[in-house]
Amino acid sequence: MPKAEQTVVLTNRMGLHARPSTQIATAASRFTCELTITKDDMTVDAKSVLELLMLAAECGSELTIHAEGDDAVSAVKTVATLIEKRFGELDVDG
Repeated sequence: MPKAEQTVVLTNRMGLHARPSTQIATAASRFTCELTITKDDMTVDAKSVLELLMLAAECGSELTIHAEGDDAVSAVKTVATLIEKRFGELDVDG
């Protein structure tokens, strides 16, 4: 069974709050593989908004995206890109 894994750093200022968690879960749900995200010693299902929120991931947190299944590589790449692009959030001082 194909596997893929990538570690990324959360760089959006507000961390993994409701909107980014929803974006990850929505993107992850398009794939058939099992997809998880780990922060420290906690691993959650990337297809579950509530589980993602339980990570309490703040800006600067290191997240490991892991997938197993036929579309694992695409799934990890999609979620990693979302995180690296800061979920489309603009950091504006104000």
